[in-house]
Amino acid sequence: MPSLKEVNTLGGELRQALASGRRVYGICIEGFGQPRWPALFAQLGLDFVFLDNEHTPLGREACAWAAQAYAAHGTAPLLRIPEPSSPHAAMALDSGAHGVIVPYVESADEVRELVSAVKYRPLKGAALRTVLAKGEFPSPDTAPYLENFNADSVLIIMVESAAGVANLADMLSIGGVDGVLVGPHDFSVSHGVPEDFDHPTFEWAVRQVISLCRENGVGVGVHHIAGSLERERRWIEWGCNFIVHKSDTVFIAEGICNELLTLRQSLGDGSVPDNLPWPLGPPRGRSLRRW
Repeated sequence: MPSLKEVNTLGGELRQALASGRRVYGICIEGFGQPRWPALFAQLGLDFVFLDNEHTPLGREACAWAAQAYAAHGTAPLLRIPEPSSPHAAMALDSGAHGVIVPYVESADEVRELVSAVKYRPLKGAALRTVLAKGEFPSPDTAPYLENFNADSVLIIMVESAAGVANLADMLSIGGVDGVLVGPHDFSVSHGVPEDFDHPTFEWAVRQVISLCRENGVGVGVHHIAGSLERERRWIEWGCNFIVHKSDTVFIAEGICNELLTLRQSLGDGSVPDNLPWPLGPPRGRSLRRW
């Protein structure tokens, strides 16, 4: 088990890796209630877990238990909150997450609000507004205190739309963003090529995001939900270093489909359905999970 000091610096180590361009690897977790997974994933060497509280019907207590468990085993827990909201971001960190993943961010104003919650805790109210507007802190000791207090808090924003791409340079100019994650499903729909992740329009937009992030020393990734590993490798070769590979739901569904259902079919006890939802089957506008 890692020491308390090692647990408390997981977020800071992840921030340094993202800024340096070093690759970090993790998966998306939807099944927060599986008590054996934190130890298992730590043994497998994951750098982080992406705990999804946008698409899962789980409360704050479940999020806190999951975040604390993964951190205790030495894997940095990053919690995706339901929406771009400073109260949600603050609650995620207060619950034990070492970082926040924020869906569908499209504007510099949203980034300012998120940075204020993640990088300036526990300053709030009029004092925080003065710092953000004028750079004036309550005392000379306040700025270094806040920097140290939040040194291990990670902020990842998700770019999931054409508007997000168009405004990304302005969003990154705010400072305080540690990484950008492309949500490919919503991203492809917004760009008019639903679930076509090899379409030139999709690839061009992804490369724009990667280029801007690398220019600004910000980590970047595309969530590889399913499909060809060559596609994921291609994104990495373009510059991605925040590697989010599938989810627990997809891994379990793939295992059932590729092994158990195939075994049943080979023994003549049934067949593999030909209308499996994407990402197990081809895109049909009906997904196992919306991203």
